Amino acid sequence: MRTYADLLKADFEGYIAGVQDYFRCLDAERARAFAEAQEVSAEYGRFLEAVE
Repeated sequence: MRTYADLLKADFEGYIAGVQDYFRCLDAERARAFAEAQEVSAEYGRFLEAVE
């Protein structure tokens, strides 16, 4: 195990970095989609007001 400890540590750190990047990407997309949904909802509200 000691022979490969450095390699395993590097692989694990790379894995964790990739997972963190993935979660940051998901968070950014969630925020973008949420903002878009708010905008569409507001536009729909204005539409409903216009037709009533």
